[in-house]
Amino acid sequence: MLNLVVTPVDAGIDVPRQISVRGAVPGEKVAISASTVRQGVRWTSYAEFVADDRGCVELAKQVPDSEDSTYDVADAMGLIWSQLPQVDTAREVFNQSVFDPLVTTIGVRSGVNDVSTTLIQRVATAGVTRIEVEEDGVYGVLFLPERAASCPAIMVLGGSEGGVQEHQAALYASHGYAALALGYFRVPGRSDYISHTDLEYFQQALAWLRMRVQPLNDFVAISGFSRGAELALLLAATYPQAVSAVIAFAPSAFVHSSQSAADPDEGREAPAWFVQGEPLCHLWQNNRHASWEAFDSSVPHRHELAIQTALQDIAAMDAARIPVEHIQGPVLLLSGTDDGVWPASRFCQMVVDRLAARAEPALVQWINTPHAGHAIRFPYVPTSQSTYLHPISRLLCTTGGQPYADAWAGRESWSAVLAFLRTVSR
Repeated sequence: MLNLVVTPVDAGIDVPRQISVRGAVPGEKVAISASTVRQGVRWTSYAEFVADDRGCVELAKQVPDSEDSTYDVADAMGLIWSQLPQVDTAREVFNQSVFDPLVTTIGVRSGVNDVSTTLIQRVATAGVTRIEVEEDGVYGVLFLPERAASCPAIMVLGGSEGGVQEHQAALYASHGYAALALGYFRVPGRSDYISHTDLEYFQQALAWLRMRVQPLNDFVAISGFSRGAELALLLAATYPQAVSAVIAFAPSAFVHSSQSAADPDEGREAPAWFVQGEPLCHLWQNNRHASWEAFDSSVPHRHELAIQTALQDIAAMDAARIPVEHIQGPVLLLSGTDDGVWPASRFCQMVVDRLAARAEPALVQWINTPHAGHAIRFPYVPTSQSTYLHPISRLLCTTGGQPYADAWAGRESWSAVLAFLRTVSR
């Protein structure tokens, strides 16, 4: 009798699963499909295997045996990360509510027999509480773990898409951290653009989080992605006493202009970050080599091509460099070598080199995944969509990276994040 086994069936989104088939005819073709509805759009994947001499298929050990398969490596979670949306423009891999689990139906057919089961992935696990925050000038969503009394805290910052990063904050809370998904533009009470963002707002938010949560050992880390990772390093360098640690997903070593998230009335070379009403010098400022031509002419647009031109002006680089050597706490850097947004690997090497110059070096870790792109925040989600329509510039862009490498980076990076936090926050 054909038997499909998924272990565990119901768990957190970051829990790896084992998927196997038993009871097939040895040497017979076994077709396996997966289907998940994500924000109303169905995503599907498919793989064919040949049953071994025991009539078994182990997805973690066997490579798909057909060119029709959506992936071509041995990977127990290949059916998840290789999923493709039935609507080409779809890119949202989570449901809107962090409490709405992702339910994947897995079906197996071998000969005239077929069987199916479900795999459930949860972002917010049991006991996590969601609290909307709009007070003392701070806007965001606070997630508290089941045992919220005296736990470490994390402030979560998104990138040039704006809004709040609820799913990542909820995932942190599922692991025992109080996590504030802070909105700093494209949220109520703030600008629709990243232009003219004052760092004092984040200083205020850090103080609010400490007052609200009373974190264990006064530990408040900042976790940022893309522009949020640039910002995390910048905040830790500007307010070193207020930031206990930094987790930087695809960061920059430099202060950047408003770029894709700019106020259209000011343009993409307008300053993004301000301190005490004064703009911080950014990489495009007085840069003799910076050009948007390569970015504008590539389709889909690869932002990294423009950034590479700006990195030809040493004086402009020195003026815009984030003074990471002022950071006092531990730092975790996460990057891919084929980042289509900016050269995060090169940036991370620069940050590592500068951090080594600190008077009292603290823990520094760097996970750099070959062939991975920009979007490496989450484990066990589809990585098949590397092109996207930027929500502000409305340009079709690419994050770079290969699907398997991005899947690997998401898994290894998140594992490194949890290990890092266990080390530095207790």
